Amino acid sequence: MSLQYLVRVPKKVIENPPLLILLHGYGSNKEDLFSFADELQDELLIISAEAPHEMGFGGFAWYAINFDAINGKFSDLDQAKKSIDIIANFIDEIKEKYQTNPDKTFILGFSQGAILSYSLSFFYPNKVQHVVALSGYINQELLPKEISKSIKTDYYCSHGTVDQVLPIEWARKSSPFLTNLGLKNVYFEYPVGHGVAPQNFYSLKSWIQDRL
Repeated sequence: MSLQYLVRVPKKVIENPPLLILLHGYGSNKEDLFSFADELQDELLIISAEAPHEMGFGGFAWYAINFDAINGKFSDLDQAKKSIDIIANFIDEIKEKYQTNPDKTFILGFSQGAILSYSLSFFYPNKVQHVVALSGYINQELLPKEISKSIKTDYYCSHGTVDQVLPIEWARKSSPFLTNLGLKNVYFEYPVGHGVAPQNFYSLKSWIQDRL
């Protein structure tokens, strides 16, 4: 397999189960989001992927974030694009290995994982049907030159109003951008920092339920 991962098999035996891929944030690892896998729907096959770039101390990144006195903070976009390709390939490997339902693929990303989840849905139209983007935003530099008109994906977006890592202003642009493309989306804000509030979790769980 192209990435290390943890798996929670469906709690009820089901042929061609719906698939949920989890993508952690910068400096985290595959254990992070997997911690709430057990709280999610029994019929889901849940795969928590680990980013390819090791940072030490058990942390991994999908792409480097560099700090420079002149440019401030900037992302390694080449590395980010390579990670999108790796994730796309990994999804295909998982679909084949576990014989999941090809029409029910969810991807849930947090922070850097959310940024890449958005981008993947544009670079690989309809590889995933449903995107859950938590505490992330649409990076305009990580989009194809032409956005396909065939995208049917829908989006669940949420952000903390006091997020000190990725400003709420960045996240607020996501919903208008998606709506402008004619893509279904919902957007929620919660009075938290760079994290997932309990009420946010219940809300995304119910959004997933409606699509199973």
